[in-house]
Amino acid sequence: MASSPNTSPSSAASAGRARSDALRQALATRVVVADGAMGTMLQAQDPTLEDFENLEGCNEILNLTRPDIVRSVHEAYFEVGVDCVETNTFGANHSAMAEYDIADRVYELSEAGARIARETADEFGARDGRQRWVLGSIGPGTKLPTLGHIGYTTLRDGFQANAEGLLAGGADALIVETTQDLLQTKSSILGARRAMEATGVEVPLLVSMAFETTGTMLLGSEIGAALTALEPLGIDMIGLNCSTGPAEMSEHLRYLARHSRTPLLCMPNAGLPILTRDGAHFPLGPEGLADAQENFVHEYGLSLIGGCCG
Repeated sequence: MASSPNTSPSSAASAGRARSDALRQALATRVVVADGAMGTMLQAQDPTLEDFENLEGCNEILNLTRPDIVRSVHEAYFEVGVDCVETNTFGANHSAMAEYDIADRVYELSEAGARIARETADEFGARDGRQRWVLGSIGPGTKLPTLGHIGYTTLRDGFQANAEGLLAGGADALIVETTQDLLQTKSSILGARRAMEATGVEVPLLVSMAFETTGTMLLGSEIGAALTALEPLGIDMIGLNCSTGPAEMSEHLRYLARHSRTPLLCMPNAGLPILTRDGAHFPLGPEGLADAQENFVHEYGLSLIGGCCG
């Protein structure tokens, strides 16, 4: 986290540790509420091709060109009472940015995204004294190492740059999300761990997997195999997000509730997406999604809830 002229690096680091400790305590004692969709909120403000620096669809560029748009999304979620927001950095990794020929900007985009979220969270906290947190989003990228799309080391090092930028910008936790390939998941977890070691900043590390309607991850891994592979890596939380709505996630959460020694999270889509002429439509309204999450909290003991696409 960059320090202000009136804040020394050591005091900024102490404040960051205090926030992360408070987040750990909150996750251990109550249900923490996160935000929901980022992409559709950004699109609703009609950013121009110039805003994207002619890299259409690269939402992370908006962290630099239109921080006001990104900030407004965080503000909208904090206004309705969430405890934490995710950074606009889902695609700030080597494989996704390489498709725009800007893989060298992963750290820059990650730091900027975390800084916007940190400043917004701090502004809201200053208003009422209530702590808000920033979850540094680490997306899956666009290449699957298990299928040989990309080398493991290249992938891991890209995730490390992503995580280092997020930590520098003031993230209180890192969330590895929408993971589809267990080797990719491991590379992102280890990249995040290497970033924490390199920076000396220790924060909670959360992992959220994406399961298809087939009941497995994209490459066929079942929930039991995923838990067995990931839990020994010392993650602080495990769960599900994206791909499906709450109904399709229930059995996977039931398994995790019975077998996981790690606290659980869930951030589903607003229902199973339906492809229409105008694009994907998410059928579940706010009340339906809230009811499903309330049931999950009671049935499976979730510690962190939020939304994904919708």
